[in-house]
Amino acid sequence: MESERAIGRNEALFREVNERIREITAGQGVPFDERVLFQCECGRLDCHEQIELSLAEYEAARARERQFLIRPGHQIEAVESVVRGNDRYLIVRKHGEAADAADQ
Repeated sequence: MESERAIGRNEALFREVNERIREITAGQGVPFDERVLFQCECGRLDCHEQIELSLAEYEAARARERQFLIRPGHQIEAVESVVRGNDRYLIVRKHGEAADAADQ
């Protein structure tokens, strides 16, 4: 398995991609409750899967800095805990070195 720091850096990169998607989508006037595709923010370096979320769901999940949005089944228990989720996505909170790397 990848190191906790590498996992955290990978997740932070996908978060940056999703922030750009959010900015562009909001700038285009997409309704807050309409679903759009975001990148899975899991720590798997080979993951290129997407998650269908509304802007409202995205904003709610991102209310806390160490929370990330991932596809169900993509959680890495060594570095994160599931906060909540549904059949489309999970919200996970990072801990340990992965959280520190994501913060940076």
